[in-house]
Amino acid sequence: MVPMWFLGAFITGFFMPRTDGVHAGSEEALGSLFIHNTVQEAIKMVDKAYKETRESHKLKLTKRALTSADLLAYFKQPMAETRTAVRSAEYMETALGLILRNANHIHKRSLNASDLLTQSDLDTISRITGCSAALLPPVCEDNCWSNRYRTFTSVCNNRKIPRLGAANVAFARWLPAQYEDGFSLPKGWTRRTLYSGFRLPLVRSVSNQILQMANPNIPLDQDNTHIFVQWGQWLDHDLDMAPQSGSVQTFNDGINCDKTCARKSPCFPIMIPPNDSKFNDTIHCMPFFRSAPVCGTGELGSLFGYVNIREQINAVTAFIDSSMVYGNGKSTANRIRNQTIDLGLLTINQNYSDNGLDYLPFSRVQLESPSAMNPNSTRVPCFLAGDGRANEHLGLLSFHVLFLREHNRLARELKKLNPHWSGETIFQETRKIMGAFHQIITYRDYVPRLLGPAAMQKYLPPYKGYNDSIDPRIANVFATAGFRYSHVTIHPIVYRFNESYQEHPLYPNLPLHNSFFSPWRIVDQGGIEPILRGLLANPAKRQEQNRMLVDDLRQHLFELMSRLPLDLASLNLQRSRDHGLPGYNAWRTFCGLSEPKSVKELRAILRNARLARNLFSLYGTADNIEPWLGGVSEPSVKGGSLGPLLACLVGQQFKNLRDGDRFWWENQGIFTASQQQALKQVSLSRLICDNTRIEELPQYVFRFRPYPEGYVNCTQIPRVDLSAWNEDVEVTPCGSVPVVAHAHFSICKSSVRYTCASGWKLAGRDTIKCLSDGQWNSAPPSCTDTSTNEI
Repeated sequence: MVPMWFLGAFITGFFMPRTDGVHAGSEEALGSLFIHNTVQEAIKMVDKAYKETRESHKLKLTKRALTSADLLAYFKQPMAETRTAVRSAEYMETALGLILRNANHIHKRSLNASDLLTQSDLDTISRITGCSAALLPPVCEDNCWSNRYRTFTSVCNNRKIPRLGAANVAFARWLPAQYEDGFSLPKGWTRRTLYSGFRLPLVRSVSNQILQMANPNIPLDQDNTHIFVQWGQWLDHDLDMAPQSGSVQTFNDGINCDKTCARKSPCFPIMIPPNDSKFNDTIHCMPFFRSAPVCGTGELGSLFGYVNIREQINAVTAFIDSSMVYGNGKSTANRIRNQTIDLGLLTINQNYSDNGLDYLPFSRVQLESPSAMNPNSTRVPCFLAGDGRANEHLGLLSFHVLFLREHNRLARELKKLNPHWSGETIFQETRKIMGAFHQIITYRDYVPRLLGPAAMQKYLPPYKGYNDSIDPRIANVFATAGFRYSHVTIHPIVYRFNESYQEHPLYPNLPLHNSFFSPWRIVDQGGIEPILRGLLANPAKRQEQNRMLVDDLRQHLFELMSRLPLDLASLNLQRSRDHGLPGYNAWRTFCGLSEPKSVKELRAILRNARLARNLFSLYGTADNIEPWLGGVSEPSVKGGSLGPLLACLVGQQFKNLRDGDRFWWENQGIFTASQQQALKQVSLSRLICDNTRIEELPQYVFRFRPYPEGYVNCTQIPRVDLSAWNEDVEVTPCGSVPVVAHAHFSICKSSVRYTCASGWKLAGRDTIKCLSDGQWNSAPPSCTDTSTNEI
């Protein structure tokens, strides 16, 4: 039904379709009023849906009635700054939908945004919805300290294009998107639509026929440990997250995506094929929510420079910067920091410890925590970390605990070396070191085992320095297909071992699906050490073409409180369609590989006639196969874990991440030469030694060897020598830095910056500089007691 105020605008002629590119309304003020009212209506609709979603989640949690889809939504929800960006995009998208729907109803013909809206109209919509903030270019500081530390959002990493690689911007497109309607609707939105002459199969049918494990015996990878797989997920959470809408219902009519099989954005349900053995005849679909859009894309895209294409938002920074530890914005960073003492520490759990070793703090929003009950029917709340996905399963959660401890260990050591540093300086220096640790372990130890020597030589030859013309953003195909390879290498058992690397007598091994959202198993069942030993001493699952995805992920994903589980294979395939990714052959061409046009040609690539026939039977053509499925179906390259297609996509992404990062650890001026040499000693084995009571472990933790082959004592594993971070308080040629009572200071080249201790206020300029004549350019500041009433 068309609102009366909308009809009035048309009747009085103040919002007529444009002709010859000029708005037809004769009174601009009333035209602006119309736009304003439309946007306010959209805002009310979106806010109502967000509120009802939140209240529904609380009610379900209280009644212990959360579904598997609720659990998925829990860590796919946009948070903090991302939530603001996503909500603004949905305000804009909904407002445009109102305008187009009502205009088309009145004019009885199909109009588009450019027919109706002037640039002034768009500016108004952008301002009211908050999208304009995301489109404004940020101002980048250019001083010694801004060149020393990353921003939390990674804004200004690239000074030419400040948002390149930052959190809450669109994923990169390496190939043009393919949407059903050309700009927004997912592939497969309507069943009758043909692609390359064929209908797309139901993703659950593909999962059932191609990806299921035909044999209960898990094939084992004799080269890679399961901690190699866990590092991949840990790293992935540093690089990408495509959040879904903040609502689980449609904005204009309140349809709940959990309760309908209708395709109506943001609902894009996964249909259940007939005779699916996992589901009864009353269940017709699995809930699926579309990834959130970026402001100004989709319908409005052409008017914002996106050529009418819906783009998905990457909620996290693209760079390898340990953002899963520290968050991707100031609000999250502030939540996880210890604000009670000025020592640069992360906050720890005040209720529990692991015999003196720290745990993450609990989430403050305990009423919304979807964690599982322990056997005593009490709930240990979800842990709070820099990334909202931390509680997904025990392996991931153990890494979060490990790196919380490592941050605080480093911070304490740096404070001993530099007692004049403030807590902020300690925090930033520690964060910087942690980022380097992740970069080194990833590129030295992890990526070569993925790519193999040929792809390493092609994509990652020796580092030559930062290149600001390289786009470091995460590619949509990498996030949605390429780096989801590890899903087919996950073992269905969470092994928990004692000090002798045998099954723990008190905390036995677990089926993987019993580890989802179960922080109580960390607190009540031996901490993270049994889990880490299990990851270290067991091989990953080996990818085989007839045994791809274990049932814990394909039949029991998040089957914690609900009898309706999710299917990770179906989710991956549906997400590919939601994001408009081109098919397998398009990406093979992108990588300079052959395009299979027949079963015979695909058989030659896959070296598997049966798999090639089955894929053609489902898809009709290799053009339509999703890149993730085509990629994991290929045999691995020599010396690597990926097939040729995924080795290309992953190799190109890691090249961009390294060469397009101004703060890359090897880039000149980021670390001193002595610090670079010290950093090279880092190893994941040493990090485990330093932050657990594990004393014996593999020196090369990603390479599988049965215990005790290749295992060493921690005393044999080198440490990173932090003495290279001992700051010389002498500044040439001025001599010693002037000491200020109740103040800390840090030195950057010839400048000194002061900050006052808590309870004291800075008086004077915070920075002094040493001049070439050996004099300071000004007197140092002083710190005054804020507790006094003196003026």
